[in-house]
Amino acid sequence: MLSSHNIELNRKYLIEHGQSELIGIIKHELCHYHLHLEGKGYKHRDKDFRDLLQKVGAPRFCTPLQTKKTQKKTYMYRCAACGQQYIKKRAMNPERYACGKCRGKIKRIF
Repeated sequence: MLSSHNIELNRKYLIEHGQSELIGIIKHELCHYHLHLEGKGYKHRDKDFRDLLQKVGAPRFCTPLQTKKTQKKTYMYRCAACGQQYIKKRAMNPERYACGKCRGKIKRIF
């Protein structure tokens, strides 16, 4: 956090990747902190930042966490008249739409 000068770390990195990965993340964050205080480029694409990362041996990117692949929620609708099914990635208000096949009313199934 730039205003408070606190560095926040995710405990899951220590659990999943061990101490060496966490040390790399701390080095990375301290590079941001140091350059910000010096008034130099501290963002990921700034040359000053990349040079300092290389100098101290800090990773530019951390190893991704192993997250459970979650299924994206889908919404299923059916025409009350003809039975045409619609699967949507986003919820919709069925009262605002009509079936594209027969212009019947659409009902949400799940």
